[in-house]
Amino acid sequence: MSDASTDAPRGRTYRPVSGRVVLVLVVIMAIVMLVDALVRAGIVQTLLIAPWVLLAVWIVYELSYVSSVVVDARGARVTNLLRVTSFGWDRVRDIDLKWQLVFTLMDGTDVTAMGGPARSRPARAPRGDEDAGASVPRGIRVLDEIRERWQAAPDDADAPISRSWDWPALAALAIIVIWAITAILITR
Repeated sequence: MSDASTDAPRGRTYRPVSGRVVLVLVVIMAIVMLVDALVRAGIVQTLLIAPWVLLAVWIVYELSYVSSVVVDARGARVTNLLRVTSFGWDRVRDIDLKWQLVFTLMDGTDVTAMGGPARSRPARAPRGDEDAGASVPRGIRVLDEIRERWQAAPDDADAPISRSWDWPALAALAIIVIWAITAILITR
């Protein structure tokens, strides 16, 4: 299941709801651990422990939250772990929902959106309402929304296919690693 939020200039963002929940729980645990270390051991020891806790938060952030799909009138941006792929709608050959949302691009590559809608079972009809039948799964509804944007794209939605690294996430990792190495050197 994915959560969709709307932001007019950026389009619509799809990401798993479970990722947000897991991230919030891990952040709360990290804060509790760091506050406990601060109270029990002091600021110096907390600063020596902090990079390891922050590394765990960063890993959970990357694995559960960062993967997303952003679509707007001109194209899409797919973020998977440390990679970001963006493209205009004119560069898309097909959009399908296998286990995850898959964009087939004109250059012959497939871009699987790990944070986008996923295949799921249809919801059951409420008890006593057997005539209603099962509703359409959320992943199929989101796939239809994305296909509608693709088909309604303006003629100038021809942004090139661009693949890059998630530089803010890599910068945060570099800071945490440098901090951890400094903590190791100080404690030796």
